[in-house]
Amino acid sequence: MKYTLCLIALVLTACMTGIGMLGSAHAENTPPSGFVAQIDLDGPIGPAAAEYVHDRFAEARRDGARAIILRLDTPGGLSASMRKIIADILASDIPVIGYVAPGGARAASAGTYILYASHLAAMAPATHLGAATPVSLGGKTPMPKPLQPGKKPASSGSSSPPPASAGEDAENNKVLNDAIAYIRSLAQLRGRNAAWAEKAVRGAATLTADEAAKQNVIDFVAPDVASVLQQADGRRVRLGEKQVVLHLAGLSVRSYEPGWRTRFLGIITNPTIAYLLLIAGLYGLLLEAFHPGALFPGIAGAICLLIGLYALQLLPVNYAGLALMALGVGLVIAEVITPTIGALGVGGVIAFTVGSIMLFHNDVPGFGVNIGVIAGLAICAIVTLGGVMWLLLRSRSARSFSGDAQLVDHQGELLEPLPAGGEAWARINGERWRVRSESGTELPDGARIRARRRDGLILWVEAD
Repeated sequence: MKYTLCLIALVLTACMTGIGMLGSAHAENTPPSGFVAQIDLDGPIGPAAAEYVHDRFAEARRDGARAIILRLDTPGGLSASMRKIIADILASDIPVIGYVAPGGARAASAGTYILYASHLAAMAPATHLGAATPVSLGGKTPMPKPLQPGKKPASSGSSSPPPASAGEDAENNKVLNDAIAYIRSLAQLRGRNAAWAEKAVRGAATLTADEAAKQNVIDFVAPDVASVLQQADGRRVRLGEKQVVLHLAGLSVRSYEPGWRTRFLGIITNPTIAYLLLIAGLYGLLLEAFHPGALFPGIAGAICLLIGLYALQLLPVNYAGLALMALGVGLVIAEVITPTIGALGVGGVIAFTVGSIMLFHNDVPGFGVNIGVIAGLAICAIVTLGGVMWLLLRSRSARSFSGDAQLVDHQGELLEPLPAGGEAWARINGERWRVRSESGTELPDGARIRARRRDGLILWVEAD
């Protein structure tokens, strides 16, 4: 009996061990739960990009994403939009991994700030970052003095700003110092190289992916997203006040594409598109004003103008340029109403062209109007104005088609005999007139006559 019980115990032990081993093997073969959200930030950073990132961050959190990969390939963009994106990253309760990819991509200017703000930063081979010197709203780039070799950059807590040359503007210094303090604070928050961050802002320094990894600007170099997740696995990041260990290896990646609103906003906030919308709106309203009742030009023009104005309030607009454009349109209208042989019209075209060039700041990456579009519109305006002037000059030598001049040289016929020195009825230009002979000769009934001049209600005629 005792041996039987021992045998049963051994069998049960073996069964439990086998079940445990099977459970362990099953657990090892089961893929990890959850997914990683991927958000692609390509092109200039503007209002559409900021809204896209904000909406997709919220959607990824609702869907239960374990982390977010923010893939970057940007030349930079607007400071206000960049700060909105960084605010979303700092407020995120799930890790955000900034990843510059694919090969040949860049995280320049505003992209460098975003990469510094991310919980983890990675770059693909053959990518680069840097050149983060800010551009002020006036379109002028601050020109700081380069750091001397061996001299350490000023810390963010320095009480005195860097010395300004005689040509530097105080406003530019404020923008520069604010940008330096901002990127240093991000570097200190993530434990990255704050000294190089200042160089990127102060001296527009740049780094390749391998150089950035060696100088502690990024965490690692990864050729693809799978490698990013593999290298991020097991790393600690700070989410608010707590430290979190990442477990991302083997997770699936779900791409979050921009919605229709974001795509539409991206189209209309393209400076060239916004500029063309303004032009179309102005021309539509002008056509409606000169041809009342046409309706379509007025409706289409009003819609284009309102959409263009909406885009302007989201873009860095130079209001002096906008004022010059308005002055140019006013001068062209004045030329049409009160012809001055081109004086007002030429001035209007010049004002409109200069205002178009000044309207957006070309120094902000990705936010300048295509010069070819402006040149094409200017040439069209000059050709149109020249055609109008040619027609006006030609009209001065053309025959008049109203008043007394309309009757001169018109032919008709007598409705009754015209006696010498007397009057008779005649039909000229479809109207009945009392006529007299210019030569004083007698003319028979039905004779062909030609009007020469009018005297009151009498036409003087001659035989044709």
